[in-house]
Amino acid sequence: MTSRVVEAAAERGLDIEVRERPEARSLNEAAALLGIAPSDIVKTLVVKRSDDTYLFALVPGGRSISWPKLRALVGVNKLRLPEPELALAATGYERGTIVPIGSSTDWPMYADSSIVGRRIAMGAGAHGYSLFVDADALISSYGATVADISEPEKPRS
Repeated sequence: MTSRVVEAAAERGLDIEVRERPEARSLNEAAALLGIAPSDIVKTLVVKRSDDTYLFALVPGGRSISWPKLRALVGVNKLRLPEPELALAATGYERGTIVPIGSSTDWPMYADSSIVGRRIAMGAGAHGYSLFVDADALISSYGATVADISEPEKPRS
C-alpha cells in the first residue's frame, strides 16, 4: 500500500522511513505511539483553488491553516478544503493518508516555516502507516514555498 510513496521518494532521492502505526484517536496519542512531539507530526492538507486546481499546505500538528496568510501568499481571494472525494481525485490518496510524495499530481507545496530544520512524521499514503522525513530535504526536493501559513492551536476551555 505504501509502495507508491516509497518509489516516489526514491525517484527524488528522498530518504524516508515508513513505520506501521496503530490507529490513534488524537494528535497526542499518535505522537506518543510514534515517540515524538505532537508538533513533529505534519498534516498534508489539500487546498482547492477557485479554478479547480489544488495545492498542498504542510502544517504541524496542533496548528491550523491561517487562511488570510495562505491566500495572500498564493495571491488569491478564495481557497477551501475540498470534499473527501475531490481530495482523493486530486492526489490519489484518501483523507488521513495524504502525503505530497507520490501524489497523482505534483501540486505546488507550501510549508509552514515552523517545520524547517526538523525531522517530521506525516501520512504515508495508506491507513496505519506514518513516514518520517527530513523537512528540509522534502521542501528542497519539491521546491516548496516556505512561509508562516499557520495559526497556533486554540486552547481548549
